[in-house]
Amino acid sequence: MSEAQKYVWEGAIPLQIHLHESEVTTLPPPPPALVLAPRIGYLPLLISLLKPHFSSTLPPGQDTIWFEYKGLPLKWYIPTGVLFDLLCVEPERPWNPTVHFRGYPSNLLLPCEGEDSVKRSFINSLKEAAYVINGNCKNVMNMSQPDQVELWGSVLNGNLESYRRVSSKLKLGTFEDKHTENINSVLPKSESTGDTDAAGQVKSGRIPVRLYVWTVNEEFDDFEDAPQVDDWDKVSYTNRPVEIHNEDGKFFSLNDAVRRLLPEFFQGSSFDNEGDTNINRTTEEGENSGDPGSSFDAHEIAEIKLVRIQGIEPILEIPFSWVVNNLMNPEYFLHMCVCLKISEASAVQ
Repeated sequence: MSEAQKYVWEGAIPLQIHLHESEVTTLPPPPPALVLAPRIGYLPLLISLLKPHFSSTLPPGQDTIWFEYKGLPLKWYIPTGVLFDLLCVEPERPWNPTVHFRGYPSNLLLPCEGEDSVKRSFINSLKEAAYVINGNCKNVMNMSQPDQVELWGSVLNGNLESYRRVSSKLKLGTFEDKHTENINSVLPKSESTGDTDAAGQVKSGRIPVRLYVWTVNEEFDDFEDAPQVDDWDKVSYTNRPVEIHNEDGKFFSLNDAVRRLLPEFFQGSSFDNEGDTNINRTTEEGENSGDPGSSFDAHEIAEIKLVRIQGIEPILEIPFSWVVNNLMNPEYFLHMCVCLKISEASAVQ
């Protein structure tokens, strides 16, 4: 277990949650709820904290919790930390989303029936990841009921020890390559990636990656000047596997991974040799589709402006295997928020 993994599991975002004014029935209006939300958690799971805080002012009706930020309904199945990284390019602390208990926008969001829906989404993502890694998801499908309860409970409670104990039975292992030692040599011993899981598994294969890509045409040097994501149509939300390749004695870096994952923007990067191309979550979850580069030919038309994972912007030269082993989410997906600047000449093609 590395120090980085502990930080990921202990990571939390300070929230200042306001009840939408249309649902306030008392004067004065209730104060905002102040919550530390786990990065690896999901917003609907906060209902046990928010409902008591706002219950005295809600209008009559059935509770169906949902959130918005600056008018944008928030997708409940995206981890809280990823939503924050994606929508707050310049981090806002505390983050100020708005909560609703009425008027669920079923035309914009998938139905959510509370914790049960979130758990089903999590397990489905775990199955997807297992299929990418092992070519099947039998170990996930065959989990005992007690193991499922313990696994989900470990995520709810942020219990990394419990999670490692039960997830080791899934035989998904860790992902390493021979060049990981390049980074191990400069890390404290406790943070070395040489650890394996309880079953001693070490894998070097396909990595499940969930990409959140948006493109901009304007140049910016500071995050506070970056265009904000204010419409889900501007984000390509896609599952793509990537395989670690080492060539000419060089380790496979985060920069290599981004370019291989986005061949429509970077020349010479392709999935042709990887067997599996684009597993688009749009089909599975009713999302608005569209790779942002679908109208462009496969030339290097983009500049990487931002890659954010678990709230940090790793240097692009870091070994990708270290990123995966230390920054993946509990469902074994690596969530990557990527902002690309498209050249004006390419944008008009």
